[in-house]
Amino acid sequence: MNVLLVYPQYPNTFWSFKHVLKFISKKASFPPLGLLTIAAMLPKEWNLKLVDANVKEITDQELEWADMVFISAMTVQKKNAQEIITRCKEKEKKIVAGGPLFSTFHENFKEVDHFVLNEGEVTLPLFLKDLEEGHPQPMYTSTERPDITKTPVPYWDLINPKDYSAMAIQYSRGCPFNCEFCDIVIMNGRIPRTKTSEQVITEFQTLYDNGWRGTVFVVDDNFIGNKLKAKELLPHVIKWQEQHKYPFLFLTEASTNLADDEELMNLMTKANFSRVFLGIETPSEESLIEAGKIQNTSRNLLDTVKTIQQHGMQVMGGFIVGFDHDTESIFQSQINFIQQAGCVVAMVGVLTAVPQTRLWHRLKAENRLLKEFTGENTDAKINFIPKMGEEKLLNGYRKLLSTIYSPKEYYERINTFIQNYNPKAKTKIKVQEIKAFLLSIWKIGIFSNARKYYWKLLFKTFFKKTKAFPVAVELAILGLHFQKIAEKCIKA
Repeated sequence: MNVLLVYPQYPNTFWSFKHVLKFISKKASFPPLGLLTIAAMLPKEWNLKLVDANVKEITDQELEWADMVFISAMTVQKKNAQEIITRCKEKEKKIVAGGPLFSTFHENFKEVDHFVLNEGEVTLPLFLKDLEEGHPQPMYTSTERPDITKTPVPYWDLINPKDYSAMAIQYSRGCPFNCEFCDIVIMNGRIPRTKTSEQVITEFQTLYDNGWRGTVFVVDDNFIGNKLKAKELLPHVIKWQEQHKYPFLFLTEASTNLADDEELMNLMTKANFSRVFLGIETPSEESLIEAGKIQNTSRNLLDTVKTIQQHGMQVMGGFIVGFDHDTESIFQSQINFIQQAGCVVAMVGVLTAVPQTRLWHRLKAENRLLKEFTGENTDAKINFIPKMGEEKLLNGYRKLLSTIYSPKEYYERINTFIQNYNPKAKTKIKVQEIKAFLLSIWKIGIFSNARKYYWKLLFKTFFKKTKAFPVAVELAILGLHFQKIAEKCIKA
């Protein structure tokens, strides 16, 4: 059996970094971890190839080689997923589909032969058994939460790591919180399930043996969802990093209660975690309560961000406007918070009703749902009737984006962050990073409308906080991407 595993192309989004990947000579941000893991669960005698459409186009020869095509996608990849499926059917190939896109919208893809949905550790063996017996079914679903200590190491040999700016591993699934707008609980449950420390170290070693040195994204829904387990894991990570001279620099996602745990923050920075994404959402207490974001209520969110920054981790923030309790003052409140917190990487989106979430069910009951979910919350497309009114919401959103991603405010934010930041990460400057710096001088320092802010930032950081200089350069480069994404949203 020849099986082609296909990952569709992402559109140009906040997290795609398409506008700046050329600075470091990379083709995509992250590899398709789900498909690489699924590949490791397939029969060993099968011949496997993987094509990531974000790295290269799928050729007719590759499709003709395949007896069966496996495709996995996020909702935001819907357009290219459909194009790939159409090409496969023209070649009369059997298609097996899974992942968040198909779990939510499988009825929209009539050409798919077999849907293997939910968590693959449960549904994929059922499909493989039926396939071997000659009667595979059109649909495989399950609400069972598998024990991920049995999940195999991804098949990293199927990709070229040099194509990507970062690698990815998963340590846990699930989140103990149940925010109204979030679908994590639907997909992965409220009880975090973790891999063993031995598993994680094996995955690190496999990446290392494959030649990877650099950033590793721990893609968990909430890395600290089970704090005790995280504290058990981190000493093993620290030991492995020390033995291998710190080849990896980690980023992950967590909840704001990270700032309450001094021991955990110290362990993370010793393990070489340098960035953490927090769902801050809003400085409005009323909107946080509305959203069920209890972990963010009754705390000073500014202090939360600054505490984590002072422990050596950059805070990337997720923010939302359009809650029922939001008034027109929310846009300036968000601007003020983002600037004061020094959240340089601030993903601000309009509230979106993701199918089957508590928010989606509430708005459906209130007859407020509009169009289909696009999978991207920074595209200025509203899929429900906001209490504020659509025009006011979009006008405020445009103002917010145009402000925080204007050169003046963006560089002010970098300076605020650098001032509060206590860099602790152990890194080695690579040749590609030197090239990126030199290219930034040309692209930003000479031809950009941000050049005066760029030079002020570099000189100030170099002389006052030299250890933060590489981060300052990186954030300056990222600003080119965020500015273009903001411009796209504003026009939309």
